[in-house]
Amino acid sequence: MQNRLVTLPPLDALRGFVAAARRMSITAAADDLCLTQSAVSRQIQALEERLGTPLFTRRNRAIALTPAGEQLFQLASPWMDKLLDLADTLRQDRRVRPVTVSASIGVASLWMLPRLGEFQAVHPHIDVRVATSNRLLDLERDGVDLAIRYSPASPATQGGLKLFDEVVAPVASPALAASAFRKPAALLEQVLLDLDERVGPWLHWEYWLKAQGLEQTPARRPKGRLHFNQYDQLINAAAGGHGVALGRLPLLLPMLRDGTLAARLDLSLQVDDYRYWLMEAPGQQRAEVAAFRDWLIEQAAQTAQDLAQALAGAA
Repeated sequence: MQNRLVTLPPLDALRGFVAAARRMSITAAADDLCLTQSAVSRQIQALEERLGTPLFTRRNRAIALTPAGEQLFQLASPWMDKLLDLADTLRQDRRVRPVTVSASIGVASLWMLPRLGEFQAVHPHIDVRVATSNRLLDLERDGVDLAIRYSPASPATQGGLKLFDEVVAPVASPALAASAFRKPAALLEQVLLDLDERVGPWLHWEYWLKAQGLEQTPARRPKGRLHFNQYDQLINAAAGGHGVALGRLPLLLPMLRDGTLAARLDLSLQVDDYRYWLMEAPGQQRAEVAAFRDWLIEQAAQTAQDLAQALAGAA
């Protein structure tokens, strides 16, 4: 039995016919298909010969569909639209999926985003999707390739790579730091910027002041307090001169380097519990995920080195 697929009209001929039927013009169809008018005419003529019936009536410079042509157009036109949609979908599926990396709002905005331009310059073909969240995501369930977590060593960080440690010190705008950092007790003469989120006590002034022997008393209290529920907001307020914040130094090194913030590095507090970890989704990683992971590790190593040098210089 002959395969009926062999008897189907050629796709190019059907495409030329549909284009001409939609525009009711051979010339306009040729423009749409980036072909010559004679090429489209030959396609339609070949299709008519293949089917054994005329598809258009030709009158002067106008064309019209014959009854057979109308039947073929009603069938072929929507079929070609569906074929185009499927082809577009298949092409999109073959595009490189973006690398999805999750981090807290503070880590993403203060540490990762200022560095992303460097990665994009080296890897312009890799798209990156930054998913900021202060809740702990399940990498596999939430479709996350990589995650930076801020936590102590725990089952949640099992299998993760430690990026760098946590160090906290007072930070302020250079103008405010001139008076706020002249002596430890001068901090109590300033507005203290505090974080409402209960991550760890070292990010709150009560803990830090006590560690420095600056317990508050009714006679010795700060000038005022401003509270924030996001760490990047708190740091932006400090950079704007609105008060003194407790700076997570690994995240703030670029701002310290360019003079946006000043820090009392000699009063820094090493946090032994919490660290920054890099987590990977289970399974074999795509090449673009591996490239972004390696870049994150390089950036973290540079951060750890820069932090150690800064602290050594303040000792």
